[in-house]
Amino acid sequence: MVRMDVAGHMIEVPEGQLPERMGIEIIDWTPERMVATMPVAGNLQPYGLLHGGASCVLAETVGSTAAAIHAGQDRAVIGLEINATHHRAARSGTVTAVCTPLHAGNTVATYQIVISDDDERRICTVRLTCLIRSAPPG
Repeated sequence: MVRMDVAGHMIEVPEGQLPERMGIEIIDWTPERMVATMPVAGNLQPYGLLHGGASCVLAETVGSTAAAIHAGQDRAVIGLEINATHHRAARSGTVTAVCTPLHAGNTVATYQIVISDDDERRICTVRLTCLIRSAPPG
């Protein structure tokens, strides 16, 4: 189990899961924004460009983590919808995702995630909506 301290909130992630394998690191968090990075290398499609699915994994990771912190430890977060618009390609370096809440309610949370390259050019814009429920027993 990997324990991440995100601004005083401990998040437990089983080792070897998708965010770890893709090199995703959460580097900053406040209630108004969460920031994560991911290397482009290792997350490419056959043409040598950042895979669109990798951008979605980065966005879902940061958005779901932000929703889980918002919801609290006694609640569970379930992704309902993700929408991604890919603006330009990245071939190397690191991409950075900045996640901001559009709506942080009691049962639904929606986030905008903007992914940029090392030159701060927008690569992808994502909207993620999560359902917040009572955590199942056990």
